[in-house]
Amino acid sequence: MNLFKTGVAALAAVVCALPALAGQTFDSVKAKGFVQCGVNLGLYGFSAPDDKGNWSGLDVDACRAVAAGLFGDAAKVKYTPLSAQQRLPALQSGEIDMLARNTTWTLSRDTSNGLNFTAVNYYDGQGFMVARKAGVKSAKDLNGATVCVLPGTTTEQNLSDYFRATKMQFKPVVIEKNEELTSAFFSGRCDAISSDASQLAAIRANESPNPDDFVILPELISKEPLAPAVRQGDDQWMDLVRWSLFAMIAAEEKGITSKNVDQMLTSADPDVKRLLGVTPGNGKALGVDEAWVVRIVKQVGNYGESFDRNVGKGSKLKIERGLNALYSNGGLLYAPPFK
Repeated sequence: MNLFKTGVAALAAVVCALPALAGQTFDSVKAKGFVQCGVNLGLYGFSAPDDKGNWSGLDVDACRAVAAGLFGDAAKVKYTPLSAQQRLPALQSGEIDMLARNTTWTLSRDTSNGLNFTAVNYYDGQGFMVARKAGVKSAKDLNGATVCVLPGTTTEQNLSDYFRATKMQFKPVVIEKNEELTSAFFSGRCDAISSDASQLAAIRANESPNPDDFVILPELISKEPLAPAVRQGDDQWMDLVRWSLFAMIAAEEKGITSKNVDQMLTSADPDVKRLLGVTPGNGKALGVDEAWVVRIVKQVGNYGESFDRNVGKGSKLKIERGLNALYSNGGLLYAPPFK
């Protein structure tokens, strides 16, 4: 009997130790009527405001998709611009509901930092940009170079690892603010600037005096799976953020766009019927209504539309899909079944 009581007490202790926040973020976001989303201070193609304060970008679309699915209105998002060093504490403290700020999914961030990454919205890799006049053709030519880099990032660690592994020397120039870092590079204070290749493309296209004067070197020295993140402890909120992105990817897989989504409601394809809520169940499982994917696609677009508009052929960056193509086109993007 004593053993039984002890077992019951132990079980009760385990139950009490389970996350007390289960559902808390989901419920609080729903109650306040908007998503508080942490974004970059200003990175063209991913998250940047225009002169009227309207935000756009691939990461911004991740936030807008959640709002469209939950509230029926992609505009129900408030943006918190964050530096690289501010971003994780802002999410951990509850200042923001989700982080969509070109943040690399790593083991330590996913565990000891108390975060849950939802799904990759951009596969990237770290590279180098140099002035064309320097005549540098490869990262292997950077021995002894000064390199501009942001602190508190995987970029800083990767840089040290790369030069150590290649037995080369370098001098880091560490500057916290993006605009000051790029200014230092363009003024000639650094021989190279290192960051995610997508960020280098954005800097060259949007911030350089003349984009043709600068070259992004061919080597990528890391894997940088960029993904929106949420706090641990609320699976319902994590599921909604994750599956909102998967909805955009699945829509592209099925040829559903912002222009034809209404017509696709009459499709005989069972997968399309489940995805768009004609066959009910998925919305209820996530705590939203069954038209949630229809709203996401209509208001934000499928993944391909978002990519092209923000960083692809419809943008100044003109980035090729590459790894960010659908798996059926040789890329890595793949949505689990909506069933």
